[in-house]
Amino acid sequence: MDALELQFHQAMVEIYHTAKRDLGYNATRFIQMVSNRGGLATAKLLLWSDQVSDGFETLRSHGRLDLSVEAHVLKDEFAELFTDEERQRARERLDLLR
Repeated sequence: MDALELQFHQAMVEIYHTAKRDLGYNATRFIQMVSNRGGLATAKLLLWSDQVSDGFETLRSHGRLDLSVEAHVLKDEFAELFTDEERQRARERLDLLR
């Protein structure tokens, strides 16, 4: 895992902790996926899932889509980890489900 991928992984772990602390949302399945697959692989898997995750819905209902995987995919500092197609998918999900 290179430095940028590690930084993204840590950001995915922080999503879990922030959601738990600020929203009382314990995203057990998400943190298990991140722990088992890594943050980058988990993000790519969730991006291409046909269904929007329960976590995304929870974040949306609390007005905290800034904590979503999709929002992190679109951060400039992580751009090189994702293809243009993956970033477009994240953008479309956020736009569609706001």
